Amino acid sequence: MLVSTRGRYALRILLELGKYDAARYVPLPLIAQRQDISEKYLESIVSTLVKAGLLDGMRGKNGGYRLNRPLEGYSVGEVLRLTEGSLAPVSCLETEVNSCPRAGDCHTLPMWKKLDDLINGYLDSITLSDLLAGDTPSCI
Repeated sequence: MLVSTRGRYALRILLELGKYDAARYVPLPLIAQRQDISEKYLESIVSTLVKAGLLDGMRGKNGGYRLNRPLEGYSVGEVLRLTEGSLAPVSCLETEVNSCPRAGDCHTLPMWKKLDDLINGYLDSITLSDLLAGDTPSCI
């Protein structure tokens, strides 16, 4: 699993918005400037976050974006699955049903399933609030 810039930037956007009053809409140019990320690239990421219901957006003079739930209500796993599509360590685990013809005879599949469970469980256990507080749970 390699997390793309899209996933990393989505987390940075959400964390940046978490620093502001929850009622305030923060303009995209300000987020881009503070995070040193292209505004054009941020637009596509923010669009995904709004469509998925993770952010509220408002157009106009006082427009921008804001979180629509408390920081504790966002898990890193949720954000990364949205932006990355899958966190699976191997392609045969990317969908609900494993369609690999070798799945029944694969001696490594249980190991990959356990790793997938560990990755998802760990990332789901970390909230944006944890990240802003500098408090990330240990793996064990």
